Amino acid sequence: MRGSSRSSSSLVAPATLLSSALLLFCCFTTGAANGSLKLGYYSSSCPRAEDIVREQVTQLYHKHGNTAVSWLRALFHDCMVGSCDASLLLDTAGGGGGGVSEKSSPRSFGMRNFKYVDAIKSALERECPGTVSCADVLALAARDGAAILGGGGPLATTPMRTGRLDSRAAASHADVERAIPDHNATVSEMLAAFAAAGVSGGAEAVTALLGAHSVGRVHCANLVARLYPAVDAGVDPAYGEYLRGRCPTADAREDTRDVAYARNDRVTPMMLDNMYYKNLMARRGLLLVDQRLADDPRTKPFVERMAADNDYFHERFAAALVALSENNPLGAGEGEVRRNCRFVNPA
Repeated sequence: MRGSSRSSSSLVAPATLLSSALLLFCCFTTGAANGSLKLGYYSSSCPRAEDIVREQVTQLYHKHGNTAVSWLRALFHDCMVGSCDASLLLDTAGGGGGGVSEKSSPRSFGMRNFKYVDAIKSALERECPGTVSCADVLALAARDGAAILGGGGPLATTPMRTGRLDSRAAASHADVERAIPDHNATVSEMLAAFAAAGVSGGAEAVTALLGAHSVGRVHCANLVARLYPAVDAGVDPAYGEYLRGRCPTADAREDTRDVAYARNDRVTPMMLDNMYYKNLMARRGLLLVDQRLADDPRTKPFVERMAADNDYFHERFAAALVALSENNPLGAGEGEVRRNCRFVNPA
């Protein structure tokens, strides 16, 4: 694995989303480390690769709508920890490098739908055995899932470089905990974490990427500290009462099968849109890390602009998502193309 945080020990749009495809490569770049990736990487070896991923993502969304949200979170969790290398997908018993599964880390609590990654990979294996990496599946699925959640538009055909390789071992839980900020992170911690993940857009990029919290839900275990014994003074009182209704006790546990939760956005809960920023300005940020974006002078101007301009949010989100997806790809000899995303290839 590449980088100190990834050793074996060890977070669509209307037609105005992008003014041009080049936008994605003019901003929030990840630097020279992405040189092994290229547009049309599978044009000869598996010409329908991106079409197959898009078809599978669309089919899965119509059967299980929350899968599109899962792809965004999966890319975030994979790419933040050293490299976009699908180490997140390795099972505890199948890591091959002595590591334990990143899926069992406390930071990964609530993640799901991994079995549908297997469905996408299986479709690719039927078409082009041993060709398309699991890391590219995660990246392409996140792009296509975002396109669906945002209402379609150019993000569905946004250029995304491919050619990522899959790691041969999982990262340690300690590495995961260090790399992925928690729900109470400060803006400074968020800026540092995304900078470490190769996203160079600073406060604007971080503000845009956290817009992924426009969709999905948050488990009460991550909310109750803002609600009990008294509702955080920074929370809109009516919203605080609503959240207490969703999370009626301070004793919210992560290890129960039927976990209580609240939707990130009550107005457009399954749309990737700027309602997230409007909520922040109304003191209805679900997580503390969200609300801090509206309070910190480095991010507040971007919250205000994104709240006022949905197209601007979509443009910045698209650019930042592509930049994150290119974090520190493994070089030749450092990884492989797994046939089964849960296990490294047999020796």
